[in-house]
Amino acid sequence: MLDFTHNTLMKKCKTWQIVFFGALIGLINGFFGGGGGMIVVPLLTKFFGMEQKRAQATALFVILPISLVSTIVYMCYNSVDFSSGWPVIVGIVAGGVVGALLLNKLKNNIVRGIFIFFMLLGGIVMLFR
Repeated sequence: MLDFTHNTLMKKCKTWQIVFFGALIGLINGFFGGGGGMIVVPLLTKFFGMEQKRAQATALFVILPISLVSTIVYMCYNSVDFSSGWPVIVGIVAGGVVGALLLNKLKNNIVRGIFIFFMLLGGIVMLFR
């Protein structure tokens, strides 16, 4: 069941802080074409004290509208490769379902370790490309 009463962020922050961090995350997501979640999760856990699993789920929730808006802007500039994108979407949707189910089954420290591993792996791959 959906719980709209758990407002951890609103209890710890002023509205302007949330808007500022949201704008920063939007800028990063729009500029890099994604990756805002890699910023949102550490912000929510370290600065706002949210537990890892809730932070990751919340990151997906806030990244969705940013990704949609960024995609529309990229489409306006003919920057989207639809022929490659559609097949990838099928795998992403399937993987997203499995990932969301796993997130709810694993303990916070395991989820945090997996998150850190993939952040480091992504950084190392980019460093040596």
